[in-house]
Amino acid sequence: MNLFDKDNRFNIANLVTYLNVAFGVVAIYFIVKENFFVAIIFAWMAGACDIIDGKLARKYKLSTEFGVQLDSFADFLSFVVMPPFLLFYALKKEMNGIEELIIGLIFIWYIIAGLRRLIEFNLKADAGEVEKYFQGVPTPLGAIFLWILYLLFSYSIVPSIWIISFFVIVIAWSMNSNIKIKHL
Repeated sequence: MNLFDKDNRFNIANLVTYLNVAFGVVAIYFIVKENFFVAIIFAWMAGACDIIDGKLARKYKLSTEFGVQLDSFADFLSFVVMPPFLLFYALKKEMNGIEELIIGLIFIWYIIAGLRRLIEFNLKADAGEVEKYFQGVPTPLGAIFLWILYLLFSYSIVPSIWIISFFVIVIAWSMNSNIKIKHL
């Protein structure tokens, strides 16, 4: 098994992407256990993998359509599903039944918006339309914004579940907006 073979589904870049997925799943496990600190550590490790896999793919010329799709699925888990799951579980302690339903629907909408954003990005990348700017907030940046909201709530800087939920709606909207953000 050659780790630097472009056609190997388990080349070095893809292995790092699989590690991103694994860290995202482990983070969700710790969220369910309400160990948010450890979950966030695994979330940041998933984020590091997202940066590293792309660098490896470019450096060793391992970029393939499989790798692009794999990266998108990893992003969906680690940056679209896991961060709102973390924030929802943190807010859940302050909710009654109807609030849990309404805020749960807001978080589902966030996940759908993130999924749409990833699909739109892939379609534009396939068509060669992705250039110097992202159109809409990228999902990793959306995840960072949700982690900031988690901190603001956890440290009672913004103690209202409704204000936090309003910002979740804004972030979800921004992922599919016409906002232009320069590639780093």
